[in-house]
Amino acid sequence: MLKSMKVRDYMNTEPVTFSPDTDLFKAVDILLTYRISGASVVDARGSLVGVLSESDCLRAILGGSYFEEAGGTVGSFMSEVVETIDADANILKAAEHFVHRNRRRLPVMEHGRLVGQISRRDLLVALKTFNDHGIPKKG
Repeated sequence: MLKSMKVRDYMNTEPVTFSPDTDLFKAVDILLTYRISGASVVDARGSLVGVLSESDCLRAILGGSYFEEAGGTVGSFMSEVVETIDADANILKAAEHFVHRNRRRLPVMEHGRLVGQISRRDLLVALKTFNDHGIPKKG
């Protein structure tokens, strides 16, 4: 059953991360290279301190263009309020979060530490896997 499928089983265990000191344009290059919409920001101790999204990058570049000072560091533009999910949460909880809060990805935590990231695409893979193993199809 879907309730027994855990986030940990479908999360990316090696997500792209940034430090707060990463140059904003370097971060944009990395987001584009890996074709991802955002990444967690971790400090030197490995603690989650924020998330940098495409929207954060656009906001920074637009804001800078008005003052002809585009650029800066990830730490200056990241979102510091971070919604996370526990590695042992079931995938239905993650799916509800994505649908109701319009998120594309969530950092995955275990015992207060970042252990991965789960995206909407990861959940679709999980649902497809489950469907391939016996859920009756509608229609």
